[in-house]
Amino acid sequence: MDMVSLNIVGGILVSICRDMGVTLMRTSYSTIFSESLDFTCGLALPTGELVATGDFCPSMIGGMPLLLRSCVQEIALAELQEGDVLVHNDPYRGGLHTPEHTFFKPVFVDGALIGFAVAIGHVCEVGGMAPAGFAGEATEVFHEGLRVPPVKIKRAGRDVDDVWRLLLANVRTPRYNYGDFRALIAAIDLGERRMADLVRKHGVAAFRENVAALMDYAERRMRAEIEKIPDGRYVFEDCMEDDGIEDRAYTIRAEVTVAGSDIVVDYHGSSPQAKGPINGTLGVAHGAAYNAILQLTDATIPKNQGCFRPIRVLAPPGSVVNVDFPGPSVGGNTETHCRIANCVMGALAPGLKARSAATDGASHSNFLFGGTDPRSGEFFCCYDLTPVGWGGRSFADGNDAVGGINGNCPHIPVEVFEYRFPWHVEEFRLVDGSGGPGTFRGGLALSKTVRCTDTPMTFSYMSDRQKVSPWGVHGGHPGARAELLMQRAGSADWLTISQAFGKVSPSKFANVPIAPGDRIRIRSPAGGGWGPPQARDPDRVREDLRDGFITEAQARTVYAAG
Repeated sequence: MDMVSLNIVGGILVSICRDMGVTLMRTSYSTIFSESLDFTCGLALPTGELVATGDFCPSMIGGMPLLLRSCVQEIALAELQEGDVLVHNDPYRGGLHTPEHTFFKPVFVDGALIGFAVAIGHVCEVGGMAPAGFAGEATEVFHEGLRVPPVKIKRAGRDVDDVWRLLLANVRTPRYNYGDFRALIAAIDLGERRMADLVRKHGVAAFRENVAALMDYAERRMRAEIEKIPDGRYVFEDCMEDDGIEDRAYTIRAEVTVAGSDIVVDYHGSSPQAKGPINGTLGVAHGAAYNAILQLTDATIPKNQGCFRPIRVLAPPGSVVNVDFPGPSVGGNTETHCRIANCVMGALAPGLKARSAATDGASHSNFLFGGTDPRSGEFFCCYDLTPVGWGGRSFADGNDAVGGINGNCPHIPVEVFEYRFPWHVEEFRLVDGSGGPGTFRGGLALSKTVRCTDTPMTFSYMSDRQKVSPWGVHGGHPGARAELLMQRAGSADWLTISQAFGKVSPSKFANVPIAPGDRIRIRSPAGGGWGPPQARDPDRVREDLRDGFITEAQARTVYAAG
């Protein structure tokens, strides 16, 4: 197949996935979809092999290959009908964590199963012990919400009412969940139609030939990138600072072996699984490795099954990177994923110095809350993420206040946040001097202060990097740590949640009460620096000082700029 035709077919497949995502964004009810775009959409073969995906959430892009293959092994393909829709969120069946719901629909052309249209979305409310899905003190998966194996929610185009009733009876916000589920189904309905149209246009045989060629092309491109890395064994360690249950750190260890055009990511040496909800699933272990390698290689490589073929992942069961049932894992895909991915990137930094980067803040400062709206009597929930600073690179400073490496999720705009929920945003700013000093400094963190207006609520939190700083690379310095403080109405004191409520962890907890007038201040972690600060261009140091990106003390001592 010639390259022009190959790129046309590949571009059409990706555009279908992007249109699916736009449909989901515009028809959903919850801000986690309509504003933060915490989803991704893809197309797959009947074998579960990923054909194409949209450029949305990286953790889901990397998690799709294992998730789809796991589902296909469990489904009786011969019993599928046109119009069927299946839903799945089980972390132990290739899933990422309980909030991540996968909807997939078989695509038939002239009675033959051609593939699947797939949409994965982080559903805000999934039941369990805390509103909005992040039980920071969960000790088993049953605290984290309803688990759903692959089941049909629509059969031959008709709703399976019993499944709908079961799903909606187990959540606090059934109307919002209903709307979000319908939006996910609308996305895969679009994908099914467009994929079927493409197959009819080119013919079944030609479509299969084109897809096989596209996967082989992606594999060749990825192998060519891996061959640029010097053969060898690269090792890096970092940690999760606690799990919300015990006040101790958990090691994440990545040993990356490069041999020609093959790469093995081995997590042996990582800590045994935690009691609290920071464990990654096997899907997270795979997705984080894929995410890291995609960050370090050519971004134009098609993201399909072929580009993942040269990458092998080894994740010991019963560890913090591959949780065993019934261990909790809700924080694994948001917090632990980015730590794992950055460990892989940190390991490869010596072999890919020009492409290496310091760690980003590597935490989403997940802020979850829920309560009853006194005007309607309806329960509301929200999942809010806080942007971080990205790490410095060999050619540029890190980006300021953007979504973490595994999320790519925009922040909910202040106007939407205040309109939809009973909060007033009093402060929303970059944190001066927070980026790790370096030849290229880390990106700045974000500080946000919100005041509860008129509705009592409970809130939960899932974060990290409050005790262990984001690391720099090649002589760069660490970025600033995260922080969450609370001020009760009528008090002048800002306290950590550990101080105020005796929680084990200041960064992972559940169901803290909020009253009108109470304030929450969230500061995200910043990016680490790249290269020694003394090598930074003095003109850039003076410019940073003038613009407030660094402090006078940093300019005088760390950068030695006088």
